[in-house]
Amino acid sequence: MSTGPSGPPGPSGRGPALTLPGDPPGGRRAVAVWSVGVAVYFVAVIFRTSLGVAGLDAADRFDVNASALSTFSILQLLVYAGMQIPVGLMVDRLGTRRVLTIGVTLFTIGQLGFALAPSYGTALAARALLGCGDAMTFIAVLRLGAHWFPARQGPLIAQFTGLFGMAGNLVSTLVIARLLSDLGWTTTFVGSSMAGVVVLVLMLFFLKNHPEGHEPPPSEHAGATYVRRQIAQSWREPGTRLGLWVHFTTQFPAMVFLLLWGLPFLVEAQGQSRATAGDLLTLIVLVNMVIGLVYGQIIARHHAARAPLALGTVGVTALVWASTLAHPGQAPMWLLITLCVVLGACGPASMIGFDFARPANPPARQGTASGIVNMGGFMASMTTLLAVGVLLDATGGDYRVAFSSVFVLEALGIVQILRLRARTARRERERLVASRVEAVHVPA
Repeated sequence: MSTGPSGPPGPSGRGPALTLPGDPPGGRRAVAVWSVGVAVYFVAVIFRTSLGVAGLDAADRFDVNASALSTFSILQLLVYAGMQIPVGLMVDRLGTRRVLTIGVTLFTIGQLGFALAPSYGTALAARALLGCGDAMTFIAVLRLGAHWFPARQGPLIAQFTGLFGMAGNLVSTLVIARLLSDLGWTTTFVGSSMAGVVVLVLMLFFLKNHPEGHEPPPSEHAGATYVRRQIAQSWREPGTRLGLWVHFTTQFPAMVFLLLWGLPFLVEAQGQSRATAGDLLTLIVLVNMVIGLVYGQIIARHHAARAPLALGTVGVTALVWASTLAHPGQAPMWLLITLCVVLGACGPASMIGFDFARPANPPARQGTASGIVNMGGFMASMTTLLAVGVLLDATGGDYRVAFSSVFVLEALGIVQILRLRARTARRERERLVASRVEAVHVPA
């Protein structure tokens, strides 16, 4: 039976100090099963980010302004963020397979509906449905990894999950963008929706919640009382709250750029061609994938590096973002490339949030705690998407003013991270001592 995450790092901060008995074995079978879950997340990200390369096409198709265009992404993220705690509870109670089945069904119908939508209102409803299904994927795949791999591999598994998600983003920037140009709106989105059918079939045949002999302990589910207890106990842990604010502060600049406003900014404000803008968005995704591997390796070996990596990423992002906006006229290409390279680190840095929440919660609360953390970045992204759209309309398309809204949320997040950092470290040390005592004093 799986006992979940191992204890916090030792005093040196070099990886987990304990490997608890009952850890899942990992191995090829674990990789195969987890890969099916990752394939579902991969497709979900393609669907989620497809609007990022179709923003200008959507504005023309539905004849809407910047605020109305941003509503597509805002509604999608609003549904996504609002679903995180319910989905976490569902994963803890129903298991990964059932939740992913529901998720795949919903986001596939949403993508197909978006392809065929005859009006702006219908398209909004389709994006909301897509966001609901998308919301059920990431937390479920994290839980799947926790059930199939040893706890010491948790940071790497989380980063690899995020890496394959960014590969889905790469498909959007390279494949979806080209198909839109060559085949048009309806054919592109209808064709892409078939990927959802493929992963649904794979999942139904090959995905299992956990290895044999590692079934999680049965949980008592007492309706509303159970729900309140799961949420309250997860939130009470400073590691969960710190994880939320790390995710909040690190993820949203790149998300806003990739999900909707990067292409219009590069084309309309920076005078780049759509092809060049697409290449720059692709650079963000490629850098994200490389840095994800680096961050995962560092954190797996040095848990003490979690907060410095997160704060350093936020600081560099703010500096380069400000330099780009402050540059007179259009920014030079080297600065735009630097901005995209830095934005590529935001996704991997946001995954650090789960590395704070994971050791703070027992296996029975992993889904709920991950849901709370995952709300952070999407709430920040949703807020910024709205702010940018409103400010663009209010200022006649002034991207300098609109994009400056990023600094407000970054400042808020940094304050919260600094406030919770010491408290979380203290709790992890307390758990380390308790784990060592329990390991030494074995009852006769």
